[in-house]
Amino acid sequence: MARHYLDHASTTPLRPEARAAMDAWTAAGITADPGRVHTEGRMARGALEQAREQVAALFRVRSRQVILTSGGTEAINAAVWGATRRLPGPVVCSAVEHSAVRDASSRSGAVVPIEVDRAGTIRPGSLIEAVDRSTQRHGTPPALVHCQWANHEVGTVQPVEEVVDLCRRRGIPTHVDAVAAAGHVVVDAGMLGADLVSVSSHKLGGPTGAGALLVGPGLRFDPFVVGGDQERARRGGMENLVAAIGFGAACEALATSDRIAEEHAIASAHTERLVALATGVTGVEVYGNPGRRLPHLVCLGIEGVEAEPILVALDQAGIAVHSGSSCSSESLAPSPVLEAMGVDGERSLRISVGWSTTADDVDAFADTFPRVVASLRALRTG
Repeated sequence: MARHYLDHASTTPLRPEARAAMDAWTAAGITADPGRVHTEGRMARGALEQAREQVAALFRVRSRQVILTSGGTEAINAAVWGATRRLPGPVVCSAVEHSAVRDASSRSGAVVPIEVDRAGTIRPGSLIEAVDRSTQRHGTPPALVHCQWANHEVGTVQPVEEVVDLCRRRGIPTHVDAVAAAGHVVVDAGMLGADLVSVSSHKLGGPTGAGALLVGPGLRFDPFVVGGDQERARRGGMENLVAAIGFGAACEALATSDRIAEEHAIASAHTERLVALATGVTGVEVYGNPGRRLPHLVCLGIEGVEAEPILVALDQAGIAVHSGSSCSSESLAPSPVLEAMGVDGERSLRISVGWSTTADDVDAFADTFPRVVASLRALRTG
């Protein structure tokens, strides 16, 4: 049976450019610590710094601003740790942020919530209210404000530029989680001006085990991982060189010509077709903001049947998708994102395309989804 992978928002296949770069380094047989001064060490250092420059180029920052990490989760934890160790005050965070942001923030101390609307959008007015409330209650401005670039469950793109500007004018540091957005839209971290931006390799076609925290010019903070002076003494531990090489190669591929714009257009065409098909089925709605969403991700709410049997039936037909329901969550609880939006996570279905998605993949979903929903609804009423 042919398989049709429509879960790129969880992880996307390795791009050929990343695979080729990693294979070439491995085939060269060079094993060395990039921190050593012998020939092998200098070769490893050169490969590492080339990868750092490739990451920096995609996100339009200077290479010295890039701290290579083990992934987006570590980058997020490093951002929270670094900010809250140096500044007093709570962290401002919405319930639609990724669990890495929410959990790291709650462990750092007090968290002041930001309200979102039914589309999962952070309203700048709610942010100002949260900042004022925090200052009054704790006697100090927040140590950090989080604002994701775009939501990982429903694809809603946040007013991130406005949020960063509001915080900058109040002297409050900002962290932008760009993990879901990077590689799918242009993420110009240099122009944005946020203090900290986190990105991940495997979401944009690089290998797992790599990511980066992009640090604003001149910003100093305590390292989250200690025990070595790697990454300009900002992250201890020997770098995962092969993964960094693959991450850099994936970033370079995306920075070439109009690659992101081209993939954006193809992904949008795929998801627009998926939306048209799905909403043609009675009782199916689209969650999130249809006018401001990532091009590759669609989240559906399906009336009359829970997500688990749909996921199973689609998988048996060779189609891989995801849901924010408790059946597909490691915590065995429905998505806090969908709960915060006031929609039913138990009846949600997330479909996401990527660089390797074909028309055949979309055709398979188009043919199977209506039949699966109809048959499951018939079982409930039969």
